[in-house]
Amino acid sequence: MEAEARPRIVVSRCLGFDHCRYNGLTIRSDAVDAMVPHVDFFPVCPEVEVGLGIPRDPVRILRQDGVDRLVQPSTGRDVTEDMHRFSGSFLGSLTEVDGFILKNRSPSCGITDVKVYARAEKAPAMGRTAGMFGREVIARYGDLPVEDEGRITNFRIREHFLTTVFASAALRRVEASGQMRELVSFQARNKLLLMSYSQTALKALGRIVANADHKAFSEVTAAYRAQLLKALSRPPRKTSAVNVAQHAFGYVSKELTAAERQYFLSALSRYRDGRVPLSVPVGLLGAWVVRFDVAYLAQQTFFSPYPEQLVEIVDSGKGRDL
Repeated sequence: MEAEARPRIVVSRCLGFDHCRYNGLTIRSDAVDAMVPHVDFFPVCPEVEVGLGIPRDPVRILRQDGVDRLVQPSTGRDVTEDMHRFSGSFLGSLTEVDGFILKNRSPSCGITDVKVYARAEKAPAMGRTAGMFGREVIARYGDLPVEDEGRITNFRIREHFLTTVFASAALRRVEASGQMRELVSFQARNKLLLMSYSQTALKALGRIVANADHKAFSEVTAAYRAQLLKALSRPPRKTSAVNVAQHAFGYVSKELTAAERQYFLSALSRYRDGRVPLSVPVGLLGAWVVRFDVAYLAQQTFFSPYPEQLVEIVDSGKGRDL
């Protein structure tokens, strides 16, 4: 299954990999810890890489005349250009990366919620932005999933992130094979998963695989990857996931008792109402696929888009939307 491929994820080094925060501490992320056996992580601390040391006085983003600078208030040191150089060098050297998990609120690594100040002295924040390194990540790799350790405590965001990075990693295997039949097989195995995200994208991917113009394999897979990441750029709508689950249910429903059918439909209704995660009705379907040996459904990544050990129903409760 696709879950056998190991995603390559760039991660902030302070998230359990090293005591490299400004105060010499580390931050534990349960989600990152859980991924360690299944993911190849590439830790990085941009602030250390530009020579700020451990421990160090904090840096902050200053905005003056519409221009952001990364400054260390206690010393007046401006490391903006150093950070730009490091970001360009590091990100430009990356190959075969599937996603990013960065430290939230960090003036270097934050992706959305970094405080911006008008001056180095003590003053209230004037707004929020992305960190200096974080914004370079988004600019260069915005087609890949980029999250922070705060956001992935949300169940739905984490589920979507894992689905995307494992799909990307599996596609890398296809690309490395050089075999069109492997791409055809990938498309077939992911049909229901892609359908749950976008039927329009599924059809577009099908046309790329058909390769009516007889393009070179590398050209086909490049177009396929771009379309796949676009299709997986946002979490699927509940209505789409429900439709796919009902579609799969049609393959086994005739073999079930009336009570079993009603139980499944009730579980699907509870998912639609936000009372249980999608894994509940999908888990029921998966058990019946095995029970009735439905070969077509057994190969579908929709039932297991990432390792089952990572299916943890833990949620921050912030913006909860299962």
